[in-house]
Amino acid sequence: MSDATKPGILDGVRVLDFSAMMSGPYATRLMADMGAEVIKVEPPEGDHIRTRPPSRDGRSTYFAQLNAGKRSLALDLKRPESIALIRELVPSCDVLVENFRPGVMSRLELDYETLSKLNPRLVYCSISGFGQRGSWAGRSAYAPVLHAASGYDMANLDYQEGDVERPLKNGIFVADALGGSLAFGAIQAALFRVARTGQGENIDLSLLDAMVSLLVYECQEAQFPAERRRPLYTPTKARDGFLLIAPVSQRIFEALARGTGHPEWITDERFATINGREHHWSELMQLLDEWAGTRSAAECEEAMNAAGVPCSRYFTMREALRLPPLVERDALAIVDDGSGPFQVPNPAFRFANTAAHVRNRVPSLGEDGPELLATLLGCDESRIASLRGVGALHGGG
Repeated sequence: MSDATKPGILDGVRVLDFSAMMSGPYATRLMADMGAEVIKVEPPEGDHIRTRPPSRDGRSTYFAQLNAGKRSLALDLKRPESIALIRELVPSCDVLVENFRPGVMSRLELDYETLSKLNPRLVYCSISGFGQRGSWAGRSAYAPVLHAASGYDMANLDYQEGDVERPLKNGIFVADALGGSLAFGAIQAALFRVARTGQGENIDLSLLDAMVSLLVYECQEAQFPAERRRPLYTPTKARDGFLLIAPVSQRIFEALARGTGHPEWITDERFATINGREHHWSELMQLLDEWAGTRSAAECEEAMNAAGVPCSRYFTMREALRLPPLVERDALAIVDDGSGPFQVPNPAFRFANTAAHVRNRVPSLGEDGPELLATLLGCDESRIASLRGVGALHGGG
């Protein structure tokens, strides 16, 4: 059975997605990949990511990767008519996801306590920087802020060598992708509870908590300082580039020594034991540089793989997209948002009997509003026209 004909594990699950930017959309895109009907509730101006590059013909592929497979309903939540529509929709929905600043949904009277009375089976997930309660709850937080607050940036700085005096710049939003993944997992657990007990759940996901959970060694070392810095795997410089070689155990170190043509390293008192290597780590890294310096990075990688040593060349993102493991696993799928085709990553997991892949649909702002309201709420053309007239409903015609 091909993925196109397989059912999705979340077929029949309906999600009201109030999230914007990255963390929430990351979670709900995974749900859409598994067959859920995700209704993206957007303001009249749309999710801010719609305007962010890379884009072509005014359509953002950044937005598309995060929101493929969803439907768009554009509502002005400042209008009471829009709030009334949401309350009408909630009884037919299984999940609600939001990443507003804490307190916003309560002010709109769309909080869990209010909506769970309309649908006791509702799984309600709130994603925020610092959690829904506490002295920091009201703070605005974006991924780089959370990297700084969590200790992540300072831990990374501590691992650098040389005269690096300030935390490193980072354009990769780890907190959002990690938080979105954890929210996705928490939602699945809550849906399992609903299936078993009939009772919904209120999920409070803190992106700061997520970042701290990422720093496993660092969390423990902060409480129980190590006597010396742990050795780090550093880039090995080949003739035409760099590679990362990881002799993670005694057995692999011995394979490394043989693979480089230096079996004498095995009995060298500096490297013969794990403790010895830790004390002479920089010397071992220097010897690896000397070995690799006369060879291409590809030759070094081939030699290490043949010896059974974990190793990889450093690839650019453009190069990585063409790597055999990604191509062979169909790790990327083609999506066309109306401005042409492009590649989007599928979920990292695969199921034997059900489909988990990006859906080839990217909604225009509000394009699904009239159909959703007609299908789910039985709204006729006159009511839809009235909602447009008062400024509650936007897009879709």
